[in-house]
Amino acid sequence: MPVPHIPVFDGHNDFLLRLQRDPAKRRTIWLEGEGIGHLDLPRMRRGGFAGGMFAIYVPSPRSEAPVDHAMDIPPYDVPLPAPLDQAEALSCAMAMAGHLSWMERASDGAFRITRTVTEIERAMHDGAIAAVMHIEGAEAIDTDLDMLHVFHAMGLRSLGPVWSRPTAFGHGVPFRFPSGPDTGEGLTDAGRRLVRECNALKIVVDLSHLNEKGFDDVAAITNAPLVATHSNAHAVTQSSRNLTDRQLAMIRDTKGMVGLNFATCFLREDGRRAPEIGWEPILRHMDHLIDRLGEDHVGFGSDFDGATVPEGIGDVTGLPLLLDALRSHGYDEALLEKLAWRNWLAVLRRSWGG
Repeated sequence: MPVPHIPVFDGHNDFLLRLQRDPAKRRTIWLEGEGIGHLDLPRMRRGGFAGGMFAIYVPSPRSEAPVDHAMDIPPYDVPLPAPLDQAEALSCAMAMAGHLSWMERASDGAFRITRTVTEIERAMHDGAIAAVMHIEGAEAIDTDLDMLHVFHAMGLRSLGPVWSRPTAFGHGVPFRFPSGPDTGEGLTDAGRRLVRECNALKIVVDLSHLNEKGFDDVAAITNAPLVATHSNAHAVTQSSRNLTDRQLAMIRDTKGMVGLNFATCFLREDGRRAPEIGWEPILRHMDHLIDRLGEDHVGFGSDFDGATVPEGIGDVTGLPLLLDALRSHGYDEALLEKLAWRNWLAVLRRSWGG
């Protein structure tokens, strides 16, 4: 395996969900690694994982197996899960925030929760992994937004108003293929207040999972760069979760950012989850994103531990192989550094200030 000499800052992972599903084993899962899933501390170090957005995501109270099965047999149109109760979502979200805090304490300095770009840079310089607290789907936030301030005080610096189900703030896209992102209504009045308060607190508003009307509503309100932490190009794969060229142009015009999602169902032209895809789908999406956004506005948003990823990547230790594939495709070292980490830190500085 190539030496991971370029560090990677990643726009999205669901490692906290793994801990939440088996908290009694979190020390083994995090510090030692079980050899399953995509992330743990030893493999992050081996793969050159320098940091990223760690998502607090509250799962729907039902098996996701029917979703997975449907996405193996396109075309598909999976109904949106029901909304979650705010109090129940808050209990789960607080537990996951606790896991993140525990990971920092248990790592003996190897993992840090960061709130500024300066803190991220310091962690990278010191060889520590820099974590940014992210919420994926704002079900835990009350419409008065008091809990937004509580989570911000705990370190929250990035938030997606929705996952792929409705919330008090807006509407997510369903798992649908083939489909465009125009799948329902936009932000609610509470959603508009949420965006404005995120702007005031310098919290990134994540556009991934929002439908097209919600995307447009955020764009009309926000005073920050438009950011989609883990999304791909609809022109390449016609999934409802992918971004159209019009949306990419809007992100470009605000000097925003898109993190390329490794989930195979959003990479493959046939919309399937199967991991046997080679490098070509990733290269097609990356080429298209760079063509539409420019090389300063694209990075990685892996969706590790939340999706099926290409077999060539496998898990976080495959990041050097991905960089090698991009290098063989003709990307030079300066561009690889931008994609791997520099672009993320730049957009976070534009979003957070300082």
